[in-house]
Amino acid sequence: MRASERRECWGLLLMDFKTYVDQACRAAEEFVNIYYETMDKRRRALTRLYLDKATLIWNGNVVTGLEALNNFFEMLPSSEFQVNMLDCQPVHEQATQAQTTVLVVTSGTVKFDGNKQHFFNQTFLLTAQSTPNNTVWKIASDCFRFQDWASS
Repeated sequence: MRASERRECWGLLLMDFKTYVDQACRAAEEFVNIYYETMDKRRRALTRLYLDKATLIWNGNVVTGLEALNNFFEMLPSSEFQVNMLDCQPVHEQATQAQTTVLVVTSGTVKFDGNKQHFFNQTFLLTAQSTPNNTVWKIASDCFRFQDWASS
């Protein structure tokens, strides 16, 4: 392969990867809007966003499966989330057995009813689930952490 052919091939790969990243970012933005609105206003529907065997790690506590997730979310006080930062990237298909997957990281503030406001960081691993009409993103893994500074 000549140098000009290699440059052209590399350019196509970069353009294709940029398209992949752009699609991942659009999906992540849409997902984040749906997730936090559902968490704040329609909590009972939140588990619809998770895979059947999804895992949540909430401040170090592990919750696995839809029934356990539903029970966990029901016990949380009502919330007001404000997302201040969103970052995402596609996960290479070699790492996910060709399953379209996006890593999404958010941070912001949350106030649970009866508690003070906390800073938080949340990381989602989303997988694309194809239906006859469209693609739905489901949470495979979710890690939530309060990010407050310790009082001295």
